[in-house]
Amino acid sequence: MKNSISQKFPFFKKPLKVLFVSAEVYPYATVGGLGMVIFSLSRALKKLNIDCRIFMPKYGSIDEKKYKTEMILEGLKVPTDETVEEKKFLICNVKTHFPSEPDVPVYFLENMEYYEKRSNVYGYSDDPIRFLLLTRGILDFLKQFDWIPDVINCTDWHTGSLPNYLKTIYSQDPVLSKIKTLFSIHNLSHQGVFDHHFVSQMDFDDGKSPIASFFSDKLPKQNFMRRGIIFADIVNTVSETYAQEIMTPEYGEKLDDLLKEVRTKVSGILNGLDYTQMNPATDKLIPFNFGISNLKDRVKNKTHLQKEFNLEVSQDTPVLGMVTRLDEQKGIDLLFPILETLVSEFDCQFVVVGGGEAKYRSFLEEISKKFPKKIGCHLMLDFNLSRHIFAGCDILLMPSKFEPCGVTQMEAMRYGAIPVVRKTGGLADTVEDFDPKNNTGNGFVFEKFSSHALFGAIVRALETFKYKKNWQELMKRAMRADFSWEASAKKYLELYNKAVSI
Repeated sequence: MKNSISQKFPFFKKPLKVLFVSAEVYPYATVGGLGMVIFSLSRALKKLNIDCRIFMPKYGSIDEKKYKTEMILEGLKVPTDETVEEKKFLICNVKTHFPSEPDVPVYFLENMEYYEKRSNVYGYSDDPIRFLLLTRGILDFLKQFDWIPDVINCTDWHTGSLPNYLKTIYSQDPVLSKIKTLFSIHNLSHQGVFDHHFVSQMDFDDGKSPIASFFSDKLPKQNFMRRGIIFADIVNTVSETYAQEIMTPEYGEKLDDLLKEVRTKVSGILNGLDYTQMNPATDKLIPFNFGISNLKDRVKNKTHLQKEFNLEVSQDTPVLGMVTRLDEQKGIDLLFPILETLVSEFDCQFVVVGGGEAKYRSFLEEISKKFPKKIGCHLMLDFNLSRHIFAGCDILLMPSKFEPCGVTQMEAMRYGAIPVVRKTGGLADTVEDFDPKNNTGNGFVFEKFSSHALFGAIVRALETFKYKKNWQELMKRAMRADFSWEASAKKYLELYNKAVSI
């Protein structure tokens, strides 16, 4: 493996060194899909002989008894750029944890006020200070450390200040100035603690002024998504289609003109799945294991799911499932006019797992009371129950308004659930529309963001379900789809190679 990598990139006499910087990393602290991406991608790169390491905040929720840490540096003085003497520095520690195989070291920036005392990863009014402390702390730590990365892979607005710092304050540093950066956009709609849709001209951040000092009133108004895009050597998103979509006004979140201006350094790489963890043949979280060769055993999971949600048990009744965050992005609004018609006029059932906004919870609670044997709801996140839906439902709905990548559809397909998706972002890159004439495709795709379009796609799926032979073949194609991290990791390696050659 080492020889093959060195032959492809001959100027790397030693393994390429990559540092991931992220607000969340599985299993230490994770809120959404970002944490799992960092976990899985770093390990896939490790298998390609890349010296990967990870840096994140040490939140108070991280259990040091479970994850044994070692002090690397105590009393790190992180500059704040304040002029008042007592505010010039924040004091931090750096600790590390070495997981068991594969060995990807994780470094933690420890600070009592901004991390240790906080029970959540996000959601604080001083989040700009918390994440500025992370990026500045990392750079000042690296100045004293014996391991210097070739590339730092930053993720989303929380770490967008790091490329900015490297190209300004540290541009003349003999060590840090040589580091290249890749800025990964997982969701362009999150750009800070302000609403980027409504910014006055007085508060608008063009991204080129100096980064404000830590305690300045200007800091919360600075857009570190914009700054990450401007100052990073390479920018990538988490699917090829999303990389194109964000250059349009519809999906660009007011950064489309900037992204078009720097389009030569923007690309898209699809997220992957950890096939070791996501394996229906060995998964301990599902009631009954199965594989492509024994799909009859999957039927037992459907029965279990129907009983779990107190629905009528019937193998001939298709079960529609959703595993989702309940918000506008996920297209829940499209269900409002059609869900009652679906369950009352068609022989089908509907189950959903996920937490979120009150208006969606109220809608789902009310309609489940109206159709208790047809609709089942668990309106909070539940990792185990989500896996039951993947293994037991027949059809998975993802009618997203936009979807940078989407992992749920890939997880569902791995477990034999057929996705119904809108043609956007990563959904467009992973789901091929079923063609009954040629018996091809692995799901059902609709384009227009409307209830009628979603309804039509669901009806197509329900009608196809009646033809068991075709449906079984459809399931097998879905389960055979390859979304492993291995292919994605090789594409990231190409981007790192491009960055260091700049």
